Amino acid sequence: MRAILVTGLRARSAGILFAAVLASASLWLAPNGVAADAHPEVAIWPGVAPGSEHATQREVSAPALIGEFIAVRNVVRPTLTLYRASQEPASAAVIIAPGGAFRFLNFDTEGTQAAEWFAAHGVTAFVLKYRVVETPAQDAVMWPVFVATMANTKALFASLEEDGRFGVADGIQALKVVRAHAQEWGVPEHRLGFIGFSAGAAVASGALLKSAAADRPDFTAPIYGAPFGEIGKLEASLPPVFLAYAGDDPLVPLFVDAFYQALRSAGLHPEIHIYDHGGHGFGMRRQGTSSDHWIDDLFNWMVAHQFARAQQN
Repeated sequence: MRAILVTGLRARSAGILFAAVLASASLWLAPNGVAADAHPEVAIWPGVAPGSEHATQREVSAPALIGEFIAVRNVVRPTLTLYRASQEPASAAVIIAPGGAFRFLNFDTEGTQAAEWFAAHGVTAFVLKYRVVETPAQDAVMWPVFVATMANTKALFASLEEDGRFGVADGIQALKVVRAHAQEWGVPEHRLGFIGFSAGAAVASGALLKSAAADRPDFTAPIYGAPFGEIGKLEASLPPVFLAYAGDDPLVPLFVDAFYQALRSAGLHPEIHIYDHGGHGFGMRRQGTSSDHWIDDLFNWMVAHQFARAQQN
């Protein structure tokens, strides 16, 4: 579900969408390729991604017709874009899954900007471009359809688990690819986390809950999102979880609270931050609210759990 500050599409004429600017100079590479690009883009599946063998849609990256952002959609070839830690060796690594209601991906305020922040703080980051639901090729058709979809949140939430199944599969595969190339990419052992925003938070939590135990992320941070289907009974052996959302978010608090309670019921001790203001989809946007500092809170939590090194002034 992605950056739409909807105190109702009615109240704000569907206009407060969040979103995403994709770097234009991206590079497709095989996992063992060598890139001259500063931020190489690496395919996570050898050949066609399973389930997309008959996909005919073409990926679109273009300014949205509602809101000031570029939306990446109709993704059929999932990739990771690498941001190496500015200080090596990296103290940790994170995979970042942008949001977008499984209709598009926000690649800047929920992707590349977060990756740049982590890289500057000694953490190698990978932005995951995962598969999303096919949408009309023409923007003039797609965006009115999306606004209508968001106007019926009950139907949207009922479909999100199915809509996100390829995204979750891509998240699980991304973990395997990063670990397979850990030495090449400078990923520290036992310090690979998974961060996701909104729908990307469902990808992150899906990678946590649906991976084999040995393949799970070492820590997970769903930001204004959670599993959108039934959670079920959780294992007490799950790795640490950090949760965050804004109290005035009109979309996801019930899902995040349910996930928090399920983790607690399993005997785990997740950390949760509920900011008084920030709406849905705040990402790396600065709004003058306490939600502006979520990434600092997450990093401090990572340091406390010894997943990252504190920065020297």
